Amino acid sequence: MTAAQADLQIDRPAVADGAALWRIARDSKALDLNSSYSYLLWCRDFAGTSAVARDERGEPVGFVTGYVRPERPHTLLVWQVAVDDAHRGRGIAAALLDGLVARVGREYGITSVETTITPGNTASERLFVSFAERHGAALEREVLFPASVFPDGPHDPEVLYRIGPLSL
Repeated sequence: MTAAQADLQIDRPAVADGAALWRIARDSKALDLNSSYSYLLWCRDFAGTSAVARDERGEPVGFVTGYVRPERPHTLLVWQVAVDDAHRGRGIAAALLDGLVARVGREYGITSVETTITPGNTASERLFVSFAERHGAALEREVLFPASVFPDGPHDPEVLYRIGPLSL
């Protein structure tokens, strides 16, 4: 753990964090931004499978949102990962992801992680490749949603990353 990570508290998000998560996602300029309402709902309904990093004042500086797949109850789907620009480059995303998977692994029996990444999102690619390596897990990739299925204009394909089995 780095000194920057030691100053952070990683825990479950609360509804009061929804606005901050929305701002962090918006400011990332890398994520598909959902409505502010969806971040409020996410913090209410999926807090158990999500995580937020808080600075020394308790303010959110990063988050991971996820859910357990109903058809694969031992798989955590990671929806979004973002860290506030002022806190990037300190390993916060990796600490969030590791902490979330450890907690959800214990609570839900998670043995694998899935996420989707658009081609060219090298930060996310590095995050999940290094996660697989740290946990001694295989990583498979395949296109989940080709660009042609998105109804709202040009969108890059979403590549599914499957990581597992995990050794937690």
